[in-house]
Amino acid sequence: MAIVGSYVALSKTLILIFPLFVLAGLRFGIAAVAMVGWVQRGTAEPELDARDRRLLFTQSFFGNFLFSICMLGGMALTSALAAGVIMAAMPAVVALMSWWWLGERIAARVAAGIACAVGGIAIVSLTRHADGQSGTPVNQALWGNLLLLGAVMCEALYVVVGKKLTGKVSPKRISALINLWGLALVAPLALWQALGFDFQAVSAPAWLLLVCYSLAASIVTVWLWMTGLRHVPASQAGVFTVMLPVSTAAVGVLFLGEHFSGVQAAAYSLALAGLVLATWPGASRR
Repeated sequence: MAIVGSYVALSKTLILIFPLFVLAGLRFGIAAVAMVGWVQRGTAEPELDARDRRLLFTQSFFGNFLFSICMLGGMALTSALAAGVIMAAMPAVVALMSWWWLGERIAARVAAGIACAVGGIAIVSLTRHADGQSGTPVNQALWGNLLLLGAVMCEALYVVVGKKLTGKVSPKRISALINLWGLALVAPLALWQALGFDFQAVSAPAWLLLVCYSLAASIVTVWLWMTGLRHVPASQAGVFTVMLPVSTAAVGVLFLGEHFSGVQAAAYSLALAGLVLATWPGASRR
């Protein structure tokens, strides 16, 4: 999640160079080439049945394809204030979905950690984006908020489905297979946009940036997340999504010259305290 938050700036730069679906298609395509050796089933790994294939498609459709559309579409239609507050609900939605679908018990300490994480990031959103977009039409903002809520649900499904798959499929193979599904889903739209795009106008540094972004977004982060999910309950894993806005803010402060107010620093501290509270090992586990 920290890496995801850090490469947000890369994606913002690349979307100014490549059309949306061309960028997504190139990302999945580059990663597919890099992960070609990860597709093959390991000797100790059972064969995928119809249920596993449905789960892989579901995870890629919601976590890769639909999440991107909902997120980018929502950000274009609503205010930054609304976006920050809605996305702050992600740890709680993941916890509720893991309880409903996986039957995971949410301990009181984990619930308190989720509340701290959600509260901290919501406060950051209210203080950093208090101006919002006052000129946004009501109907447009409503559709934008609904799209962002859909993005939260998609990400929660990505986590929960990933938890079900890690019990049977290796993290490397999950990463490779959901990337291939993402490539298949976005390919028609990418090819349509590519017909009118001048690839020769893209500079060498931009291509290098695209390769780094593709490897980080489709390989490194997915493999780390799936490996972690093998050992961590989905409800606890959801709390780690707070690292996305926290790391984004850290990059802004360290490299872009941004500054924290006292309220913002306290809010991020609250979010990180929630992460520690939810994941600190109990006496029996120690």
